[in-house]
Order: sequence, then C-alpha cells, then structure tokens
Amino acid sequence: MTSRKVVELFYDVVSPYSWLGFEVMCRYRNVWNIDLKLRPAYLGGIMHGAGNKPPGLVPNKFTYMTKDLNRLAEYFNVPLQPPADPFEVMFQKGSLAAMRFVAAVQEKEKDGEKVVNVSRELWRRIWSEDKDITEPVSLSEAAVKAGLSESEIKELLAMSTSTQVKEKLKSTTQAALDYGAFGFPMIVCHVDGKPEMFFGSDRFELMAHCIGEKWLGPQPSKSAAKL
Repeated sequence: MTSRKVVELFYDVVSPYSWLGFEVMCRYRNVWNIDLKLRPAYLGGIMHGAGNKPPGLVPNKFTYMTKDLNRLAEYFNVPLQPPADPFEVMFQKGSLAAMRFVAAVQEKEKDGEKVVNVSRELWRRIWSEDKDITEPVSLSEAAVKAGLSESEIKELLAMSTSTQVKEKLKSTTQAALDYGAFGFPMIVCHVDGKPEMFFGSDRFELMAHCIGEKWLGPQPSKSAAKL
C-alpha cells in the first residue's frame, strides 16, 4: 500500500461551488488513497487578500452563475437551490460568524464528522432553504440538525467569538492565500512533497490524474456499481 496523499480542501459555506467540491471530496475520501484535510476558511478574506472581485458584481457572470448552479446541482446530486437574493447572502451578509462557528467545531473536535455535518447543514440553510446563517440562533438550528447537543452548541458559540478561534480562522485563510488562493473551493494535493493547487469544482478529473487515481464521476459509488 502506498502512503496516503494529503489533500487539503479550503472552503466557505457562503460559496455554492464549495458545497459541490466538498460533497465530491467527501465521496472520494474512501475511494481514493487520500487523507482529506478539511480547512474551513473565510472567503471574504481571500477575495480581499488576493484583490479578486466576486462574479456577482459582473451582471453577465451573475446570470450565468445562476444557470450554471442549477445544472451542477443536478449533475453532482446536491440539493442546491439559489436563495431569493444571492447577492445579499453572499456579499452583504457574508459568512464570518458562520465560519468562526465551523472553526470552533473543528478546534474542539480535532478529527471527526461534526465539522462535516455542521458545514453541510450551514450550506443547506443558505443554498437549499434560503435561511439566515449570520445570527447565533440560526447557527444553533444548523448545529442541532447536525446532531450536536444544546450544551455543545452553547460552548461552541462562546468559543466562536474567542481570540483563539478568530486567529485559527485567520491563519487558515492566510494559509490558503500563501498557496495562491483567489477564491473557493481550493483544493491542494500534496504530490511528491510538492503542493498542487486546483480551483473550483470542475477540476476533479485533472486532480485524479495528478495524484494517480481514477475519476469515476460525481457519484463514485454508482459508477463502481456499474463496473
């Protein structure tokens, strides 16, 4: 057995393309010979640090993005449904509180499924149910659905405003910028001691080629069943 390749996934729950990348990488973590490291970070910090402009600020890109997400939701089998006002959700309300909460979950848990479940429920709130993720009560509701207890949630909400967690999120965001990030999702595959960066949710085939694995489509369990 060759040693498992480390793959880092940098994401933010405000990004719908990150949800697609997240679900695909979660499906492949037991298919490919990889050690998947989830790196929740802050997209607002990436855009600012890289000097990038959101696609939503360009009308034609925004129109295309809406159609594109509908197609991708079906292709990847992810229940993605754009909110009534994506611009407000992504660029006015933002995700700083939500990503600090996710960082707190990861800080407390270290390894496990809680960060996966909480992240997924936050994506579901914005990109399936058109609900808020900026208020403590909405973060609590997502955490309850993710299977966390009331006492855990109370502790995590307190942790999410601590200097320790704020610095953790800042440092993960900076790590993404250091790799050359300009948006999310960003996936970094460590191949022969060298980081290979892939941006977006449409580079899985190329990524598989680079790490010596096979791309079996967006739902590898279905593809494997056909073989």
